[in-house]
Amino acid sequence: MKKIFSRGCLFLLLLANVHCASGPKTMGAPYAGAVLDKYCSDPHRLLVIDTKQGTMKIQLFDKVAPHHVAQIMKLVQDGKYDGTTFHRVKAGSLIQGGDPNSKDDDLSNDGLGGMGDRLNAEFNDGEFFRGVCGMALGSDVNSASSQFFICVKDHSDWDHHYTVWGQVIEGYATLDSIASLAATGKYPKASDGSVNPGKDAVMTKLYIEEQK
Repeated sequence: MKKIFSRGCLFLLLLANVHCASGPKTMGAPYAGAVLDKYCSDPHRLLVIDTKQGTMKIQLFDKVAPHHVAQIMKLVQDGKYDGTTFHRVKAGSLIQGGDPNSKDDDLSNDGLGGMGDRLNAEFNDGEFFRGVCGMALGSDVNSASSQFFICVKDHSDWDHHYTVWGQVIEGYATLDSIASLAATGKYPKASDGSVNPGKDAVMTKLYIEEQK
């Protein structure tokens, strides 16, 4: 099974009734209603990510990735993600972040770090539609810890190879704005076309919100 996540150890090479069209025109989350019930026990409990570009809100798929969701929530509640960046941004593809190394000013070590326990894979039948969130892996399928990615477009080639743990339900304009940083020509590009925008893609604050 191929691994696709950054800088040697973490390098990302690269519904049923509710699948919205892929690409920037997608206005809503891909899973809802009875389909969402398979993945999420509480659709009103949201992970909120504040960035320079705006805010994204994510439903947590605790039914199919309970250990990943529990670790993410613990890191969020402990403030561990605050100040990390989306250190890997590829226009029209994905944004990836959650590395504690990205808090410093040395871009060369971004993508190599992690926080919390190494997690056993919780591959599930969730598909990597636009807005779906997955966990980055190293050379071992049981190596996810804190780094995650959000799909900017559909990526069916990643289905069943990475743990699906959530979906963006608000903030698609923010997602696209962060992804567009890769198209500005401001940052050096990696061989696959991704860039590291540094603090221009900082996650200023993450927290759990209980909607009424």
